[in-house]
Amino acid sequence: MARVVVLGAGLGGVIAAYNLRKELPKQHDVIIINETDFYQFVPSNPWILVGWRERSDILVDLVKPMVKRGVQLVVGKAEKVCPHEKCVRLSDGSTLAYDYLVIATGPELAFDDIPGLGPHGGFTQSVCHVDHAQAANDAFEAFCKDPGPVIVGAVQGASCFGPAYETAMIIETELRRRKIRDKVPMTFVTSEPYIGHLGLDGVGDTKGLLESEMRERHIKWITNARVKSVEANRMVVEELNDDGSTKAEHDLPMKYSMMLPAFRGVAAVRDVDGLVNPKGFILTDKHQRNPTYPEIFGIGVCIAIPPVGKTAVPVGVPKTGFMIESMVTAVTGNIAALLRGEEPTQEATWNAICIADFGDGGVAFIAQPQIPPRNVNWSVSGGWVHAAKVAFEKYFLRKVRTGHAETFYENAALGLLKTFKIKS
Repeated sequence: MARVVVLGAGLGGVIAAYNLRKELPKQHDVIIINETDFYQFVPSNPWILVGWRERSDILVDLVKPMVKRGVQLVVGKAEKVCPHEKCVRLSDGSTLAYDYLVIATGPELAFDDIPGLGPHGGFTQSVCHVDHAQAANDAFEAFCKDPGPVIVGAVQGASCFGPAYETAMIIETELRRRKIRDKVPMTFVTSEPYIGHLGLDGVGDTKGLLESEMRERHIKWITNARVKSVEANRMVVEELNDDGSTKAEHDLPMKYSMMLPAFRGVAAVRDVDGLVNPKGFILTDKHQRNPTYPEIFGIGVCIAIPPVGKTAVPVGVPKTGFMIESMVTAVTGNIAALLRGEEPTQEATWNAICIADFGDGGVAFIAQPQIPPRNVNWSVSGGWVHAAKVAFEKYFLRKVRTGHAETFYENAALGLLKTFKIKS
């Protein structure tokens, strides 16, 4: 009998636990460790920021579905992964041994990289966690009573850009609904070399589609941006040329801001020699397996992926839902093979599907594979995208609650390909 432990119950961790329990023989234990007993649907956080969702709308109690699927849920904070002892040490002093470990922690948010950044003692809001989004909503309601300049975007080193575009457009839509848009100058500040780069060197015509949205909504932008500091009413931004030289320095007035931070590995894995890179991201081979500790696998945002290409300002690669789901499928198959005494052979496809809601429209894209060059390189905009995102949220949360979220993104991608008659 083997014990397979999943560390983290975000998107990748929850799907991994469900997949492993489904595919592995019953004599093997599947255990998942998480700081909370609930799952949060992070893509809905921009809606919480403007009051379109409540906290309870996007949370799923994990106790019942995990029991239903035969997965043991351990609620606690992981203090340290100890590969030599093959265990995870928890903050209460207890340890949990494993035969195989799947690390799916997600990232630590590096707000402290920039003075004044972030919701904890800083001056910018965040949509990276439901607690952040709730605080951002409180600040937004206060802002709407006394509006002024808004700055939204992603700082240097960020590797997740879709939520920044969504937040900017959703805020703009809500300001129009409240009849105060005319009182709010908006600026999008991003480390991307151009609008629509997304950490992927664009997908289809995301550059043109997103620039068009910005122009129609009167949102100015600064690319190749390095945020130097944030204060209560201003943000200092250095704009670089493509060769890395300084193009301009902007002292931007600010009444409200949401800026996505850079990510780094969580403290439980940082500084473990052979397990992580200098930023604390899990090192994996083509089978999602760590080369130094072959009983450890990594999936999702916590793994190390090199950037698509050189940019003037550091830009990371996003780990999208479809991509993460394919990692889960590979890890499940490879652990099952090892338990049978075979070598792992499965590899993640690393395809990407994104539905970015803009409040009253949006942009969708499919990249196969996510890293160019691609077999499918497609993007489209339209009012239907908002409806699709709402349906996406409702359907996926139902799948998590019932314990059947294993191949959701793959099915969604196939549906889009079929609808738009795209050959994959």
